[in-house]
Amino acid sequence: MKNFSIFLFVCSLCMLGHVSGSGIKIANELKFKKLLWMRCYSKNDVLGPKIIPIGQQFENYFGTNFWGTTRFMCTLRQGPNYRHYQNFTAFKLFSHSDHGGVWDWRAREDGIYLKKEGGKHIRNAVNMHKALDWIY
Repeated sequence: MKNFSIFLFVCSLCMLGHVSGSGIKIANELKFKKLLWMRCYSKNDVLGPKIIPIGQQFENYFGTNFWGTTRFMCTLRQGPNYRHYQNFTAFKLFSHSDHGGVWDWRAREDGIYLKKEGGKHIRNAVNMHKALDWIY
């Protein structure tokens, strides 16, 4: 019984690392007072649809699953009748030991930019760069 209690204690400590520090941010940095339409989903959650005014952002923080398969897919739309759009993977873990970090997305006129904020146990930190073009 004592060994089983120690095993449970060690497992709970391992899982604590998977409970915090992950999330997505989506900011509207478009010009000409354009609104940004967003909708994101994972296997278990749906975020939105939501309209993000210019200069504001949407933030969602969550725990990752134990198996390292947490993933969020998003659709962003902008322009007249929201006809310019992009569908993309907004958050993805790369392995069981990856904690994900915060994936910071910025919608701009010329495309969608990404910065992945790193830290302890965060793999593949990335500086701000243009990741996607709008589909017209």
